[in-house]
Amino acid sequence: MLDDGTPSFRHMAKKEISQETFAFIEAHAGDNVQTLALQAARYPKVNMSIAIIQIAARQTARAKLPTWWETNGLRYPQHLSMEQCSSEVTARYKASLIPERLKDGGSLTDLTGGFGVDFTCMAQGFAEATYVERQEELCALAEHNLPLLALPHAQVVNANAVDYLKEMPKQAVVFIDPSRRDLKGRKTVAISDCEPNIAQLNDLLMEKAEMVIVKLSPMLDISLALEALPNVREVHVVAVGGECKELLLVLDAQACSAEARVVCINLPANVADKWPEPFVFFRHEEASVGYETATELEDYLYEPSSALLKAGAFRTVAARYGLKKLHPSSHLYTSSELLADFPGRVFVVIEQGGFGKREVKKIQTFTVKANITVRNFPTSVLKLRKQLKLAEGGDFYLFATTLADDDKQWILCKKPVLQNL
Repeated sequence: MLDDGTPSFRHMAKKEISQETFAFIEAHAGDNVQTLALQAARYPKVNMSIAIIQIAARQTARAKLPTWWETNGLRYPQHLSMEQCSSEVTARYKASLIPERLKDGGSLTDLTGGFGVDFTCMAQGFAEATYVERQEELCALAEHNLPLLALPHAQVVNANAVDYLKEMPKQAVVFIDPSRRDLKGRKTVAISDCEPNIAQLNDLLMEKAEMVIVKLSPMLDISLALEALPNVREVHVVAVGGECKELLLVLDAQACSAEARVVCINLPANVADKWPEPFVFFRHEEASVGYETATELEDYLYEPSSALLKAGAFRTVAARYGLKKLHPSSHLYTSSELLADFPGRVFVVIEQGGFGKREVKKIQTFTVKANITVRNFPTSVLKLRKQLKLAEGGDFYLFATTLADDDKQWILCKKPVLQNL
């Protein structure tokens, strides 16, 4: 037990859960955990603290980690570790970055194992795979879970990442996901604020692995990351269901960060769904490519995915798709023909106008509710919704933005018919 009376991870990881508690977990897998906590006195033979942690985690795993949810006998950590762990779809994406040639007779080490989601996906196909984690409790969970997840040969090491790295033999692949919380539990973003500091380990990592995959906060400025790490071969900006989730850097000793390839992908939330084609570009391409500015709004409006916006592919996407940009800083685009394969959201333009009283009233002739987005516009969505007297939701989408002549406009749209966009 921990000092506060909470059962330790190690207790949960070992096969010490009683039959009564295990049966209770199975029987109440879909129940509200707060309600169950209030009913503890009714089940004196059940360790309710353990049961609630396991039930809550299983409920999270059902959507986030479907393979884990379907695997009988797994043990789960407490809420924070479940919150911080990768989703299964992003873990599978990391695994897809590893070339088959590195798996053939090669070895993989995850220096920051955590709950083991990334490790489990990436380690498949390796004859040797090592999970390293400084928290003894998470190591105990890994020892229990990895054989159930088709990795009976995986080695679990309870050690500090930096200490282990210094003594580690050379690996084919090393993965590291530095902690992005400070000593008070607050989230951090910069590489220098993470633990361990990858920039300080760059030379050692290049010495110890053919390929290094680093997971960083999606809030981190990519330019700053490339300045801090000189050997970046690829930058992967990963979104899931339209929300930017991860920034992955692939390093190798022969690479130069100034020439890094940038890959943007918006993965489906469902792991079973087909992945879209990524949008790939180079930063020097973005700096030099030209694009056309729209003198007027045309029939279709385009909003890049969150991954493209994070990567800064503002000019490149316009040039690749032959689109006209509404304004250098608005990052909205237009065309007279529908481009259904655009990497982002596509809309049919219904109407547009300014923010005079008569023009604003025109919106009400179409709808009394809309999904509002502001791009390069001085007012927040909340204030704009109040000003326009529009309820949230519905089939209409309203963009408030600035056009090339600096005119502030609203653009009312709908998604194209017969398009799954």
